[in-house]
Amino acid sequence: MSGFSYKEYDGVGLGQLIQAGEVKAEEVLEEAIKRIEGLNPSLNAVIHTMYEQGKKKIAEGELRGPFAGVPMLLKDITQEMEGEPISSGSKAFQSYRAKQDATFVKQLRKTGVNIIGQTNVPELALMGITEPAHYGPSRNPWNDYYTPGGSSGGSGVAVASGMVPIAGANDGGGSIRIPAAYCGLFGMKPTRGRTPVGPVNGRNWQGASVEHILSRTVRDSATMLQEVMMTEKGAAFSAPSFDGSYVDCLKAKFDKPLRIAFSTQSPIGTQVHEECKKVVEKTMKWLEDRGHHVEEKHAPVDGNKIAKSYITMYFGEVAAALASLEPLLGRKAKVQDVEPTTWLLGLIGRATSAEEFVLSLREWDIAAFAMEDFFETYDFYVTPTTAFPPAKVGELDITSIERMLIKTVSLLNAGKLLKKIGMVDELVEKSLMRTPFTQLANLTGQPAMTVPMGLTKEDLLPCGVQFMASRGREDILFKLASELEQSELWLNVKKNKSFIKDF
Repeated sequence: MSGFSYKEYDGVGLGQLIQAGEVKAEEVLEEAIKRIEGLNPSLNAVIHTMYEQGKKKIAEGELRGPFAGVPMLLKDITQEMEGEPISSGSKAFQSYRAKQDATFVKQLRKTGVNIIGQTNVPELALMGITEPAHYGPSRNPWNDYYTPGGSSGGSGVAVASGMVPIAGANDGGGSIRIPAAYCGLFGMKPTRGRTPVGPVNGRNWQGASVEHILSRTVRDSATMLQEVMMTEKGAAFSAPSFDGSYVDCLKAKFDKPLRIAFSTQSPIGTQVHEECKKVVEKTMKWLEDRGHHVEEKHAPVDGNKIAKSYITMYFGEVAAALASLEPLLGRKAKVQDVEPTTWLLGLIGRATSAEEFVLSLREWDIAAFAMEDFFETYDFYVTPTTAFPPAKVGELDITSIERMLIKTVSLLNAGKLLKKIGMVDELVEKSLMRTPFTQLANLTGQPAMTVPMGLTKEDLLPCGVQFMASRGREDILFKLASELEQSELWLNVKKNKSFIKDF
């Protein structure tokens, strides 16, 4: 194909070119490798490559489906590929090799994608930034002084910079939506149970975490979800059935005005940056001008209880993850095996009772019923995706005093003491003040998407707007996203490509 420009195409577009014989899968792979090798030294999105495996797949002719021959990267946590390392961003897991494909990866293979590597994540996917000590920080291609967010930060960088058109992601508290918002991408967190999480686990993070992708276009996300969704035998959860086509939703129009509730106030009472508020208000004005009913209204949940129950789940999951290291290390995990914050969360997890854990999960159910009642009145609930634009790389590092405190607490094994002196409440605010909006959908199990609707004036960094809907209603989210994608508000990477780091 004369003048083939790899980075100008989304995944569906590349697949169509390959299927039509206008470009060869080998050429597409070569372009992906060239971009990864050219950009990754400065952006640090990819931590493991599988180029030879990709070449072998093409030679064997095993790539069939809507994304046949389209290069893709997996996220370095839960998206296991047999025989390949998967470290979850931690040096403690660096010797681990996957014993089998994750069910989600098996579903991906059916779409024809050519998997050629893994993307960077924060240790155990615990942070809204991607700066693991073991691999180093990923950098935002819009401005490499800034974070791409997390935990799917490496995937966000890879897609936004044009290394690949799509990349694997998962979302347990905003990990698809935060990097999508920071990198100017589209990000859909599906309904709990819509995509598979097995075969080892029947639930990830108690059902808060779901698998999907990051993409530049809505149609890539819709097409992929259509292909990978399934009811997984043995899984703890299943989503309401959907017998239609998400791809067809992109061409459909709403036959009556939408009822939209929105809020720009943090659910935990912390500050929200004016730029993040403005992008929501601008989007609401656009929707209102097109005849939709827009009303400022808060979600009917206790934001602080939601935040605390979310963090309590963190404590338990980290403690369990550290315990699971013993067979791999041949001994119990020690403080030096993981990052200080990870160790601290694990300490508090070991000091958290089963009673506290169960009570926190009950808050998820209370919120789920309240939000489903809410969606009897409203089609969508809209907020900023994040409360602040991206932080600078290193800006959110723990201080030397905090490191000393963690070391002291570790020596004393004083997890219970930390809870008594109110450190849990401090952790909630510090962990979530920049990203307080995304966790609700994870706890309720409802779908939520972020759409790229503007740039900050000062630093020209992307801002996202989050839309939530009732369980099982990805169809209306995709339908609205498609309309917004055609609007003048949508952040068009092609129009702004001068801001994107290239080589």
